[in-house]
Amino acid sequence: MKKIGKKAALVIDGGPVRFEEILAVAIDGLPVRIGRSRAFLKRMEATEKALMTSLRKGVAVYGVNTGYGKSCGNRIDLAAAMKNDPNILKFHGCGTGESIGIEETRAAMLARILCLARGYSGVSVALLEQMAAFLNEGITPVVPCEGSVGASGDLTPMSYIGAALAGEREVFYEGFVMPAAKALKKAGLKPYVYRPKEPLSMVNGTTTMTGIAAVCIERAYRILDAAVYATALSVHAMKGNAHHYHPVISEAKPFPGQTGVARKIARLLDSKVSARRLEDDALETLQDPYSLRCAPQILGVLADALSWIVPWVEIEANSSNDNPIFDPATGEVLMGGNFYGGHIAFAMDGLKAALASAADTCDRQIALLVNPNTNRGLPGDLVRKNGASQGLRHGFKAMSIASSALAAEALKATMPAASFSRSTESHNQDKVSMGTIAARDAERVCTLAERVAAIHLLAAAQACDIRQNIRVRPLLEKALRNIRLVSDPVIEDRPLDEDIERMCAAIRYTDFFRGKI
Repeated sequence: MKKIGKKAALVIDGGPVRFEEILAVAIDGLPVRIGRSRAFLKRMEATEKALMTSLRKGVAVYGVNTGYGKSCGNRIDLAAAMKNDPNILKFHGCGTGESIGIEETRAAMLARILCLARGYSGVSVALLEQMAAFLNEGITPVVPCEGSVGASGDLTPMSYIGAALAGEREVFYEGFVMPAAKALKKAGLKPYVYRPKEPLSMVNGTTTMTGIAAVCIERAYRILDAAVYATALSVHAMKGNAHHYHPVISEAKPFPGQTGVARKIARLLDSKVSARRLEDDALETLQDPYSLRCAPQILGVLADALSWIVPWVEIEANSSNDNPIFDPATGEVLMGGNFYGGHIAFAMDGLKAALASAADTCDRQIALLVNPNTNRGLPGDLVRKNGASQGLRHGFKAMSIASSALAAEALKATMPAASFSRSTESHNQDKVSMGTIAARDAERVCTLAERVAAIHLLAAAQACDIRQNIRVRPLLEKALRNIRLVSDPVIEDRPLDEDIERMCAAIRYTDFFRGKI
């Protein structure tokens, strides 16, 4: 990263970009600058020249002087190829459903810049500059979420981004949805005029699924942290056993994620008094139920999954997933399948399974907290004692039901999207990745798991308030104070839907549950 004036900027020059930098651009608005180094420009110019040389020699360059997909047997003369009608951006304009989020779309745009900046695609630096301008000006294309099978990449969703660069279709700008042409004019930009192959290079790749995946990963880390805090609060409220998180247990089974989760829970349970004074001494409480006792082994799966998912997404984002590409050394036209989203599909199918399992664990802990047969002396449904009306109040009864519904829906969404590959486009695309569907599934599971974790935090906080001894565990006391900034204790029954949404926002956008413990 370098400085532009007083602001840091991500300089893109064909080199690798870290996952954290992708998030900084997509979520935090870090400016993007296209590099001007001699080596970078030379590499870009080399494959742009290779494209033009191939066209003049009559070499078949898929999608430039041929038809698309199954129509590649159709040949186009040089004059028509040079006109470069961006028709692919038109006929792929058949997306359906709600629009992809702004953060996800920004991540996708950055991923496309990174792909093309590798210097294999034969496109101009000017195209990269236009996408960078969109990111820096806060112009985000409206991209319908449905319509991609994830190979030949994200054709339909990316056509909306490609069209917007040229002033077509709609964008988000300054808090409104408006025609792209209007936003360009307001921002002082001109519609982009495509050169040969550039429309194809905008759509032929894995960048929409990668953008969604990147934001999902960031959310998953936050959900994991929230679940760890909620578990520690639940252990305290349930008078649970701190020794379940002893480091020797993880030493005996040394998965890094399990070890890290156990260490965090143990640290949160640090107390000013002996742990035995805080634990239930009934004979049957020698071991806590699995959702508490095995939390490191359950949540650790999500932690360990993220440790390999992040590098996969980082590699995909930094790859040349276009087709065709050119050998920068020889100019040879190479037609292959880098647009196939198999790695993202597998990563997102795995992520949603691990996330749903975490949500299920949170829901099971909520069930323990509200049930007077399992909660070790807490009132049923966590109803606070308050006079004669207690029998008419129900506290967290409905919250438990809502949590169960959310967890069930998350678990239902874990069916691997990649297992539903379809043959399409006249059997040219006879095996496809479903990577974008997997990423969208993971995004939905993130939302559901986030809500379960929010309810879990609220229920655990209510239970800790009832116990009235949280001060002996300073880190948990601080966590409880943060929760109470978002939601008051439930004394009398009241609607809690807004409390859930505020808690979700705290999980996603604050540092209440983040950082080193």
